[in-house]
Amino acid sequence: MLKRLLTSAMLLAIAFVTTSAFADDATGTWKWTSTRGDKTIESSAKLKVEGDKLTGVYVGRNNMETAITNGSFKDNTVKFDVPLEFNGNKITIKYSGTLTGDTIKGKTEVDGGNQSQPRDWEAKRAK
Repeated sequence: MLKRLLTSAMLLAIAFVTTSAFADDATGTWKWTSTRGDKTIESSAKLKVEGDKLTGVYVGRNNMETAITNGSFKDNTVKFDVPLEFNGNKITIKYSGTLTGDTIKGKTEVDGGNQSQPRDWEAKRAK
């Protein structure tokens, strides 16, 4: 009986450790830089995961916060959109990437404006 109880407890511990080791969470503050011409732009996002839903804000120039839209997080894939307006022109930057530990790597695409080429994107979790 004791042997069976110890075996069950060990199996539960292994299942917990295995699940925890593979379950990354995108909740947190993420920082990255991008270049536009000769300018380097620092950006960040404050993200929160609840189930498959991703919410939060994008923090851009002058620490201006913009709520993200269409956010999702499933199977370590992060997706969200950032609707912005520059000089009366509306654009949406679409972010997608794969979360591994404290890094998200992926692509961005812009709807609107004059940029249509996808760009690489890599964000690091702020400590």
